[in-house]
Amino acid sequence: MRIHHAILVSSVSALSLLAGQAFAQQTAEPSTVDEVVVTGIRASLRQSIDTKRNANAIVDVVTAEDVGKFPSSNVAEAITIIPGVTVDRAFGQGEKVSILGTDPALNRTLLNGQTVASADWFLLDQPGRTFNYALLAPQIVGKVEVFKSPEARIDEGSIGGTVNVSTRRPLDLGEHTLSGAVTYLYNDRSKEGDPQLSALAGWRNADATFGVLVSAQRAVDQLRRDGLESFGTIPANYYNGGSVDNPAANAITSGNCTGACATTLLANPNARGLNSFGAAYFEQTRERNSYTVAAQWRPNAQLDLNFDWLRVDATYDNTAQAMFAFQGNPWNSLSALTDIQVDDGVITKASFKNALSVWDVQYREAALTTDSYHLNGKWNAGAWDIAGDVGYTKAEGGTQRQLFAEFLNWSDYTVDFTGGTSNPGTVTYANGNVMNNPAAFSFDGGWGGGDPSVGPTGYNPGWGGNIVSKPTTDEETYAQIDAGYNRDGFINRIQFGYKYRTHETDQKMSGVVVQIYGNPSSASLFEPSSAPGNYLRGFDGANDQMKGRVHVDGRRIADYISSGSYLRPWQASPEPTVFGNAEFTSQNWNIQEKINAVYGQANFENELLRGNIGLRYVRTESESGGFICVNQVGGGCGTTEADWAWSVKSKSYDDILPSLNVAINASEDVIVRLAAAKVISRPNYADMSNYFWLSDQILTGGGGNPDLDPYKSTNLNLAAEWYFAPNAILSGEVFYKKIDNYILQITNPEKHFNQFLNAETTFQISRPINAGPADLKGATFAYQQTYAYGLGLLANYTYVDGSADNGQDLPFNSKHQVNISPFYESGPFSARVTYTWRSKYFTGIDRGDNLYVRAYTGLDATAGYAFNERVSLTVSGQNLLDSEYYSYANKENLPRGIYRTGRKLLATVSVSF
Repeated sequence: MRIHHAILVSSVSALSLLAGQAFAQQTAEPSTVDEVVVTGIRASLRQSIDTKRNANAIVDVVTAEDVGKFPSSNVAEAITIIPGVTVDRAFGQGEKVSILGTDPALNRTLLNGQTVASADWFLLDQPGRTFNYALLAPQIVGKVEVFKSPEARIDEGSIGGTVNVSTRRPLDLGEHTLSGAVTYLYNDRSKEGDPQLSALAGWRNADATFGVLVSAQRAVDQLRRDGLESFGTIPANYYNGGSVDNPAANAITSGNCTGACATTLLANPNARGLNSFGAAYFEQTRERNSYTVAAQWRPNAQLDLNFDWLRVDATYDNTAQAMFAFQGNPWNSLSALTDIQVDDGVITKASFKNALSVWDVQYREAALTTDSYHLNGKWNAGAWDIAGDVGYTKAEGGTQRQLFAEFLNWSDYTVDFTGGTSNPGTVTYANGNVMNNPAAFSFDGGWGGGDPSVGPTGYNPGWGGNIVSKPTTDEETYAQIDAGYNRDGFINRIQFGYKYRTHETDQKMSGVVVQIYGNPSSASLFEPSSAPGNYLRGFDGANDQMKGRVHVDGRRIADYISSGSYLRPWQASPEPTVFGNAEFTSQNWNIQEKINAVYGQANFENELLRGNIGLRYVRTESESGGFICVNQVGGGCGTTEADWAWSVKSKSYDDILPSLNVAINASEDVIVRLAAAKVISRPNYADMSNYFWLSDQILTGGGGNPDLDPYKSTNLNLAAEWYFAPNAILSGEVFYKKIDNYILQITNPEKHFNQFLNAETTFQISRPINAGPADLKGATFAYQQTYAYGLGLLANYTYVDGSADNGQDLPFNSKHQVNISPFYESGPFSARVTYTWRSKYFTGIDRGDNLYVRAYTGLDATAGYAFNERVSLTVSGQNLLDSEYYSYANKENLPRGIYRTGRKLLATVSVSF
């Protein structure tokens, strides 16, 4: 008995897939195959193999059943089984995709061949060219193609590869279609469970000339991320008066660091230690509602019209609570050092007397919306055909409001990293544990000789936090026309076209500091409670003090700040403004792009070989706008609108991009492929803006660069595919990417006004620059086969070696990647296990440190049973190892963030009619 295509996982019902055109006019080319009904794991893999085999370019495919059979909460998770495709899981699920060792920003994601606007929810994210896969429900997917070699007809902009997500067309389904699925999702770390719902209804007339499909999906995920965190590093000589912003903070002259402490400190001035370290508690409710409408009209064999609409409404409200020892604070901790241990250039242990600890509580309201409208038409007139597309897509997102409260404590404590990378660190308080005592942490009430109860005269306020808003928008309007001519002979098709795009990305930021005057409130006012019993489960070495920490109600903090409960009678309620602080002002920017592209492509085929050769010409014009300071006040920029001016920098460039794809039929079952192309990727939007920020206390900062040129690369690929048995393939590919103008974050000293010191000081500033050439070279190997007794195996390995000519690692490049996925399918029962592993990778520069993520291992599993052709049950588990995401600065024993998000268990009942 065949397993009906209603068996799906992760809330994927069999036909709960968005309708629409498959890759617009592009999938109507000879490099694709017709859609077939997916009826099980083996049939799904066969369809993927057939599509890959018949393609002219180097393409890997995941079909609808594959997306369902992988236990995935979004499409990014589903395509990680493809050789060379990796994702970053900083928040427990894949949101950004890398292809063949490239930065996610160097790849493109298209929906039915067109751009979908995207936005991020995290306050610290800057808008880029990466696509946020958290927006894309797996229910809407019919097929995912990953183009690893380009064709002239496909939009430019990717160096690693192009991901095209195709959706179903109404006329490809039955006359009446109705399906639905209910899933229960449970997270064993947050111990929260939520129902997930999806439904699809479709209709077409009896003549199959007109049809409509509508679908809706709702997903809720209550996430808790436990972790150990730090915020930057400092050299040991800071404890000996080396801090530029406070040279008087000297542990030796204060009399606290004597004897062995002073000897070790003086002997290791350049040893590196963490600026802070503590326990992190992050909670988030993710709600995503997706809606789709597709209409198709095919009145005759010559004309086909399609309209698609996608709407996503999502909220990502979250509360982050970091409780940490602030051993690098220049005014409260540097002179408090009493003991220090240094091993191999790293401060592995240090003790402090009456030093600062901090409890930061950040309540954030974050939301995302995406609207996408796409109209496509195609007319066939014998040998000629012509197609047109028009569309508009817009996304709005970001942190709509952050209410940030900061509580302080002074205590004796020791930070200990001697356990190595398996026991990454502890904080131990000597004079009574404060991590479980909310009354020990209070707002900074300020200082001075005045009376804050009657007015601010003579009294300096304490810094209690801030109120910040940072919304973003991303939108594109496009129009294109394509024409093709089919002919007899070796060159069997000639096609050409023109495309026009306007794109705008905008970020706004406003804020205000929360000023506390005297008599500060403690954290005990905000419904404190102990961390759950499983807090920091799996963190080897975390001590009982850290595991027993308290947390507060983030919404109560938000209400307290927004209501002004802390205000003195004479204080005005703070109002967020763009110009209240230079950090807020400089993060307001706008990027506008206008892109014109024309292409020509010839497809060729005979008994020995097939492929295409093409040329794409692109002109890019951009305007980067942002505020620049025009009035210095006391060495720093003023805080009124008159102190700033909006400045726009224009830039344009032209690119000619040839491409060649050749598939050689070496034998009946062996195909050898050659591909060569010139490609570009444009700079990230934030990188090409003039935004700027400074951290006055640790003297670091960063910003954008409007003068950036695009990445340019020469890509070469050689692949061989052996289809040695039915539903089986053994393949290998070697590739080389010679990239010019590679954009890297480079850190250099710059002088800027320090508002904390009210004086000009030297900062270490990281900015993106065109750092010169970079190379990526590597190989992939893949094996797929179905055996007897319902068994089968899919496995692959990828090796990528990449670095810039200046020796710096390339972002998000893992040198090694392994995927192994055995499966079983017999009668109504199916099961699959997916194991993934990637080696360490570099993610970027922060606060002057090179950040890396340690090797990551993942394990997912799913099993399904079809009661009949209409009803099925699927159970699955995601992140079954509760894998650890370990980010570190420069060396593994300098952790930046170590996180676990828990296992997800799902049960799905699907029905279809």
